[in-house]
Amino acid sequence: MNFKTKNVITLFAALSVCFVACLSIGSDDVEKVKEERPLVSSLTVNPEIPKSVLFCGDTIDLTSYDMYERFDRELTSFTYFHSTTLLLIKRANRYFPIIEPILAANGIPDDFKYLAVIESNLDPNIVSPARAAGMWQLMEATARERGLVVHSTIDERRHIQKSTEAACRYLNEAYNRYGNWVNVAAAYNAGMGRISGELTRQNCDSAFDLWVVEETSRYVFRIMAIKQIFENPYKYGFVIRPQNLYKPQSVREVSVSSDIQDLAEFAKEHGVSYADLKRFNLWLRDRKLVTGGKKYKIDIPNKEEFSYDTPNSVVHDSRWVVK
Repeated sequence: MNFKTKNVITLFAALSVCFVACLSIGSDDVEKVKEERPLVSSLTVNPEIPKSVLFCGDTIDLTSYDMYERFDRELTSFTYFHSTTLLLIKRANRYFPIIEPILAANGIPDDFKYLAVIESNLDPNIVSPARAAGMWQLMEATARERGLVVHSTIDERRHIQKSTEAACRYLNEAYNRYGNWVNVAAAYNAGMGRISGELTRQNCDSAFDLWVVEETSRYVFRIMAIKQIFENPYKYGFVIRPQNLYKPQSVREVSVSSDIQDLAEFAKEHGVSYADLKRFNLWLRDRKLVTGGKKYKIDIPNKEEFSYDTPNSVVHDSRWVVK
């Protein structure tokens, strides 16, 4: 065997060893990639938690461990509870234009519209297991004390404007007691008696510092978190176009002061179905209306203005949509 042949054999052997080694390394890399790659087709990213947020004009510091973690829980929950959060923004386009001027007229900070979001998911027909009803989730006794009519044929807790006025009366009463909107919000959930008692027993000034039941402990953080998403929806992954938002209700009012024995017949006389009459007047709780001599305004929907064939040009807050 000559020198040249020996060199060729040696070179071939070396290349063979390198090739086997590369295969081994490549195989290890492939296995490592398989082990480390995600098992799902999308990634879940923790939302950015701000150092502070504004609530009713006050800066709320979120840098302490408990404030950070409590806010993180609620912001993460709303960020990834996609269907519900999307629905809340769409409903807000219909109901915030009704709620906001009433809050302003009663001296209540605008941020309390988010309390209604947390209370009822902006559903004026919802009833809780404890029998609280309407967008502001008022109990019967609380509603009557604040001037609402609640009986077998009428439940004004489901009347958006009147229930908002009643909620404002409660909120102002609470503010007169506490002088602090955080405590007011907590009291709306737990009651003024409970919050006042716990502030005294635990020697605290703020509801943020109270050791209370989980629902109340989370309550104000849920309000602040949903506000954060409503004010920055695209930042948290919510892409909404104007036509996705629910249209504000367009109605004409009919005043009545006499009893109506058959609301289905009343609806027919005014050119709408009984179902539409009930949808636009959720405070009507029976097939008849007993007025007791009081004057009521019944909303008759302008159904031709509720078509979704054309884009919705009524956008209450431009931050909610992408162009």
